Amino acid sequence: MQNNIPRPSAIEVDKYLKSWSELEKYYLQEDALNKLFTKLCPGNDDLSDILLKVATLNDFYSTNIFSIYPVAKQILSLQIDKRLNANDTTLVSEIAKVMINGKTKNFYSFATKYCSHHNPNGYPIYDSYIDAVLWHFRKTDEFTDFKRPELKDYSTFKKVLIDFREYYKLHKYTLKQIDQYLWQLGKEHFTKNYGKKKSNTVL
Repeated sequence: MQNNIPRPSAIEVDKYLKSWSELEKYYLQEDALNKLFTKLCPGNDDLSDILLKVATLNDFYSTNIFSIYPVAKQILSLQIDKRLNANDTTLVSEIAKVMINGKTKNFYSFATKYCSHHNPNGYPIYDSYIDAVLWHFRKTDEFTDFKRPELKDYSTFKKVLIDFREYYKLHKYTLKQIDQYLWQLGKEHFTKNYGKKKSNTVL
């Protein structure tokens, strides 16, 4: 099935963006999250607001954070608002690594989602499906040079997405749109390998 993945093009991206707009579950969840993150609770200086955002994001994306309070406290302590606006990619790893019950957890995918819902074009979302598609085209077209584990470094991941957009001449699309395209493409072609549950729970 992987051999049948269409080469990226404007036609392919448009096809999947149209599909996204017709997936009621996804676009309504996105609308709800956008309302929560940009209108109801846009700041990150109030713990109750952060708890509401972490809980909703965790539920919608099934990120399997079993204890949201330490995550919310971590975000509050980092005073992230100015850094979010500045597209500070180092913020992702600082949000991701949380001490829970004496153990450091790395909620990497969640952290990209949290930042992305505040600043969607500054912070593309990492997901296992997107990882799989990027690696597939790295092997087939060598659109840029990276080792697969490096996608877990957020600065590298964002650079790879930008390189992907440039290589395939997809300049007119935002990183958010590229994200939506890649996620659907990955879900279609890599679910058998990664499993439906894993796709949204990669941390």
